[in-house]
Amino acid sequence: MHTAIDNIRFITSIYNQDFDKNLAFVEDFAELGPYLREPVRTYSSGMRSRLAFGVSMGIAFDTYLIDEVTSVGDATFRHRCTTVLNERTRTAGAVVVSHSMAQVRDMCQSGAVLEDGRLTYYEDLDEAIEQHERNMVA
Repeated sequence: MHTAIDNIRFITSIYNQDFDKNLAFVEDFAELGPYLREPVRTYSSGMRSRLAFGVSMGIAFDTYLIDEVTSVGDATFRHRCTTVLNERTRTAGAVVVSHSMAQVRDMCQSGAVLEDGRLTYYEDLDEAIEQHERNMVA
């Protein structure tokens, strides 16, 4: 039986981080309450996402890989995700994958578009978005 606490302990040990500090962050951020002590296999997909996002944000990485994660949960939780991501990306980089162009505009300074297995980088974010939107119509 692997609980969220077991997962937090494992991740913090891999990255040589402070377990108690990360546990406190995840408890506060993910709002899973007593479910932190329940088997993760019993979690809904939303609960798993809250846990994964909380553990990831509790560790100061140089670069974050973000794949639609802020689309999980209610509006309050999504706002919390956006707030903590904005805080983290003040001092770290991020690679963001999203179908929300509003989110891309809010979080990114440049873009890349994957088309037919080929990735094209655009320094100009507007150009990347325009190409993506052309691809979506074609």
